Amino acid sequence: MTSEFHVATTGSDSASGTADEPFRTINRAAALAQAGDTVTVHAGEYREWVKPRRGGLSDARRITYRAAEGEHVVIKGSERVTGWVQESGTVWRADVPNALFGDFNPYGEEVSGDWIVYPEGAAHKHLGDVYLNGLSFYEVDSADAVAAPVARTEIVDNWTATTSPILNADQTTLVWHASVGEESTTIRANFQGADPNTELVEINVRRSVFFPVVPHLDYITVRGFELAQAATPWTPPTADQPGLIGPNWSKGWIIEDNVIHDAKTSAVSIGKEASTGHNYATERGDKPGYQYQLESVFSAQQIGWDKEHIGSHVIRRNTIYDCGQNGIVGHLGCVFSTIEDNHIYNIALKREYYGYEIGGIKLHAAIDVEIRHNRIHDCSLGTWLDWQTQGTRISRNVFHNNSRDIFIEVSHGPYIVEHNVFASPASIELFSQGGAFISNLILGTVRVEAVMDRATPYHRPHSTQVAGYAYIRAGDDRWFGNLFVGGDASLAYGVGAEGKEPALTGTSAYDGYPASFADYIERIQSQPPGDHQRYLDVVQAVYTGGNVYAAGARPFDGETNPLVLPSGTAAVLEDGDGVYLVATLPGEFDGARSAPVSGRDLERVRFADAEFEERDGTPAVMDVDLVGTVKAADGRFAAGPLATLASGESRTRIW
Repeated sequence: MTSEFHVATTGSDSASGTADEPFRTINRAAALAQAGDTVTVHAGEYREWVKPRRGGLSDARRITYRAAEGEHVVIKGSERVTGWVQESGTVWRADVPNALFGDFNPYGEEVSGDWIVYPEGAAHKHLGDVYLNGLSFYEVDSADAVAAPVARTEIVDNWTATTSPILNADQTTLVWHASVGEESTTIRANFQGADPNTELVEINVRRSVFFPVVPHLDYITVRGFELAQAATPWTPPTADQPGLIGPNWSKGWIIEDNVIHDAKTSAVSIGKEASTGHNYATERGDKPGYQYQLESVFSAQQIGWDKEHIGSHVIRRNTIYDCGQNGIVGHLGCVFSTIEDNHIYNIALKREYYGYEIGGIKLHAAIDVEIRHNRIHDCSLGTWLDWQTQGTRISRNVFHNNSRDIFIEVSHGPYIVEHNVFASPASIELFSQGGAFISNLILGTVRVEAVMDRATPYHRPHSTQVAGYAYIRAGDDRWFGNLFVGGDASLAYGVGAEGKEPALTGTSAYDGYPASFADYIERIQSQPPGDHQRYLDVVQAVYTGGNVYAAGARPFDGETNPLVLPSGTAAVLEDGDGVYLVATLPGEFDGARSAPVSGRDLERVRFADAEFEERDGTPAVMDVDLVGTVKAADGRFAAGPLATLASGESRTRIW
């Protein structure tokens, strides 16, 4: 027998929890909910960290937390602060009792951990934040700077830094500083003429908004809420990874139809837990983070990291924005998950801090993960898949206006990238091997780089079991039916950086690579006798066909009969709530038509010795275009993500 518990702002936790006598807090319902039960939350604002006590028993016997139909329910990790005292001009002070925070005071907790980067001598930022009518402020380094904010240094990519003023979208300076005392925390903020005692002013108080405190609470659904304002910590792959919302090392969660915003770092976490390592590189300083991350993979296997116990989450139809580090993050715990139909934007754009774990989506060990039909834009990096990208499929997504669209790092494949739009100046960066790029539109650069000093694991197909590990020689990639339109290398991330490979257009980054496996083997056999040494200097084969190049994009010199158009333009434009692909292509474009590609058409991946397959082990089929058109197996279709794209001028809604 299942039950439904009701929660309302007019309720009482001493009530029965029925529709007529609802509870006041969601946590009261969470304490009672059993497998198969539903918690229905009615309209209003709830300031609590929801900590589920139990999980469901199967996909059919879930515990479901949902907003009541047609009602707006907001759950916040913040508290409203009043009683501000005007100190001078537009600067106000509030003395907040430390009892409000309990044993976690975000104004005394730094954004820190493995792979965080601060400019030399810079003060570290904290997990606290201040909001005026929902708009977050910038933290400054001293109380004096609240009255007279100075320019800040922001790291905009791995190699360059710029100085800019601290401004919000209205070009006004909104800053805060806090000092933590024994009894209270003093927060000073510059409200630029607003009266904080009459406006809505909130401060971060709770680490999370919806997150269990223990692992293995499986099969929970969270649906239809607005979730906001959490003091989440930095979430590298070598640490505990709590988010504003997440399953905390479990299986089978569904997070759907929510609006999630203003996590100090990461919004949705489907990542690892602390027992497999927690910022050891930073705390111990005896080994690199790379080594500790490698160890975490084996540690996770020892505590049951497998398909039966971990992963298989669904994150769909959420709107995620205004977060400092990630929209979605995860290491190890993300395996076998599906991320679909989400709108992710404004991630890591405040640039109060920087590190090597930032992106709209940032996953490590994305084994058999499907990332499909998401719109990801205005992010420091759209999607970053790092380590063990295997069985992964990135399908029918729209990337635009990002500093970089997609970065796949130190992975061996097989992985598939198909029917996507990559519209940012730096479209694709590959420090990996074993990928298949099918029917994409690429409007920016493609950068390819070997990584010979970091051997990373690869796995048995559709499994977390480690089969071996290897360095990245680059290549062993497949490019079929893609449309490349231009790309300005001078605008791309990392161009001209010392010791880095340049970003190029089209597939020309592979110039000089073997064009077949037979060619690769011939080059190996021509090396001096030896074992591993003879492989070190030989790049791997690249397989290409049916690609179209326009507006200066150049084909790989080993590609047979590429179609290079004399002209052509394409761009992604926003118009109201729609996103459109606007293209002008010459008549020659109509001469390039090809059949849908399947896993049977693709060469086996060399290092992982694996095929391109669906999750169930059958050959992968890439026969659905960006807008949902099914490509008949015996048909022939345009290059790029739209099956019906043709020459001339066109305007197609793609989101």
